[in-house]
Amino acid sequence: MTNPFDLSGRVAMVTGANTGIGQSVALALAAAGADIVAVGRTPAHETVAGAQALGRRAMIISADLSSTKPVRRVVEETLQEFGHLDILVNNAGIIRRAAALEFTEEDWDSVIDTNLKTAFFLSQAAGRHMLKQASGSIINIASMLTFQGGVRVASYTASKSGLGGLTKLLANEWAGQGVNVNAIAPGYITTNNTAALRADPVRNQAILDRIPAGRWGAPADIGGAAVFLASDAARYVHGHILAVDGGWLAR
Repeated sequence: MTNPFDLSGRVAMVTGANTGIGQSVALALAAAGADIVAVGRTPAHETVAGAQALGRRAMIISADLSSTKPVRRVVEETLQEFGHLDILVNNAGIIRRAAALEFTEEDWDSVIDTNLKTAFFLSQAAGRHMLKQASGSIINIASMLTFQGGVRVASYTASKSGLGGLTKLLANEWAGQGVNVNAIAPGYITTNNTAALRADPVRNQAILDRIPAGRWGAPADIGGAAVFLASDAARYVHGHILAVDGGWLAR
């Protein structure tokens, strides 16, 4: 019986794969059989080494995703090396914190450009290739703030809400042409972006008190969801935002 979660022979591009969720997703995809392209400003040497240790081909493409300038190049370099691109995980993202009345235009633009604008145009570039081959999977890394408002993170909330909308739009346009577009909304995960929250004992406890699972999530908790959405097991899943949150939204 064929394993519907087997990704053997597929090429997966993961942005921001040097640490945290991106690294865990890349290694989970590699463990399921995919070759890995790690894209980002910080070279993902550890991630690539881990993928290679699993017997996969893996490469690093250095690119500053705070602008759309490298988008076309990273797709072209992937195709030159592997010949095809089957999975894109838009994980790269940044966050800026300030009260709404104090939020600067610079902090607004920097987050929107990285988290939303580049994610869209990278999806567009990858989508052009996937539509030609009539197959592919795009997975956007959304957030609890795709559903909720949050506080002190105006541009991050806007970017993740927008990413949820784009996930549905691209699914509407491409589902009938063999390309799946979905998103994962991680709950509160122990990453660099949440270090400030975990360092605040009051905020940290308030978060824990609301999570039915009783703990912060680990980056590795996101890997299985990514494998599912990238695989044939999810071939009839389109435009879905999968919360991996320890039950946060259920409470």
